[in-house]
Amino acid sequence: MTSTTAGTCPHCGWPDRAEPFQVVSRHATATGHTVWIRCGCGSVQVRVVDERGMRVVSRSRPAAPDAVRGVCGQAGR
Repeated sequence: MTSTTAGTCPHCGWPDRAEPFQVVSRHATATGHTVWIRCGCGSVQVRVVDERGMRVVSRSRPAAPDAVRGVCGQAGR
């Protein structure tokens, strides 16, 4: 896990509270929401939104620039 305390993406420097970002998934919890976000650089963040506000609790690295992305059902062709 990459540190989440800086308030910016450690990979591209984009502020956590700024746009653009893509909401990948949103799930209601007993205390608020868990939101999976894709940053502009491609890294995925897990955000918790509750009465205390929004905080990033986990981040991934961006996908490798040479990663092969196939159409669903066509991987490996």
